[in-house]
Amino acid sequence: MRIVADENIPLVETFFGSFGEIVRYPGRLIKPDDLKGADALLVRSVTTVDEALLAQSTVRFVGTCTIGTDHIDKNYCADAGITWASAPGCNARGVVDYVLSTVLTLAERTDTDPAEQVYGIVGVGEVGGRLWHVLKGLGWKVLVCDPLKADVLGGDHTPLDVLLARCDVISLHTPLIRHGEHATHGLMSAARIEGLKPGTWLINASRGEVVDGAALRARLQRDDDLQVALDVWESEPAIDPALALRCAIATPHIAGYSLEGKLRGTAQIYAAFCRFLGQPATLSLEDVMPRPWLSLRLAADTPLDVALRMTCRAVYDPRDDDAMFRNTLGLPAEERKRAFDRLRRDYRVRRELEGLKVELTGAHASGDVGLGELLSALGVHWRRE
Repeated sequence: MRIVADENIPLVETFFGSFGEIVRYPGRLIKPDDLKGADALLVRSVTTVDEALLAQSTVRFVGTCTIGTDHIDKNYCADAGITWASAPGCNARGVVDYVLSTVLTLAERTDTDPAEQVYGIVGVGEVGGRLWHVLKGLGWKVLVCDPLKADVLGGDHTPLDVLLARCDVISLHTPLIRHGEHATHGLMSAARIEGLKPGTWLINASRGEVVDGAALRARLQRDDDLQVALDVWESEPAIDPALALRCAIATPHIAGYSLEGKLRGTAQIYAAFCRFLGQPATLSLEDVMPRPWLSLRLAADTPLDVALRMTCRAVYDPRDDDAMFRNTLGLPAEERKRAFDRLRRDYRVRRELEGLKVELTGAHASGDVGLGELLSALGVHWRRE
């Protein structure tokens, strides 16, 4: 058996080595000739999997180690008898951690109490649903919009334009759907961007094409009255540097790049491949996941806002990625594209909040109960000294 895999997917040899030969290529550069004699193809979102890539191949299984599937031509795969699988939810927690730390950074820069903001989550899937759960646990006011789940959400569902008008912070977590009644391509259109009230915080960690980048750049260049945090971009890796420079936070599509998220993606596709072959899986995520190593000590009387910031930044601080990304924006276009991919390829090891261990020290003040509730809402493991 021959398996072709994106060079940036971790532990492919560990999970798939027993099946046969593994050949690695840069994800953006995988071409039809690379798939000659291949039985399976393992990709990330940077590889477009369609008839042009697969028509002359012997590939019968395609696995994408990502939540999103807009890069896979599912209709072609069905017509060609090719089984495909994705990794739903694999990096959802990492994206939630990214959004939390981004919100806290924007709050610090604007001298705003994040607990007093009204949050709008657009898209209540794996990521948006988890973010909603965490923000509600913190006691923050949240509105949600997801037309595909309106019946399930019931009274919790808010129409998009109502949400945009009422919320101070808007976080986008939709899949990229190009056509149809619930298309999300250009969901944040020029009209909607123009309609955002001054001071709105706009966070996009879904897909770049969900936002009209030219319209967003035009508003920021004219008024500069929004706080924008973008992790995803139209036409990656050929991003718009003028837009990036206007953002409060700009990062190179790494919101979900936690160690747990990456390994989860590989493990989920391995399990799907085993099902495709009709054989039991002999490895699991627990077999390969390193034990959590991050810890934090907090005094029991630490103010809640300080504890929240310290806890979230113990695992992730977007200012680091923002600084490295900004250093590439002045490069010539081709160098900038390579730098975008290099930042993603060489990304540091990052753990998730759920793996953080917090110890509360000192006297158990009356605020101790609130601190414990905050830590539980974040999903961290905590105990009293």
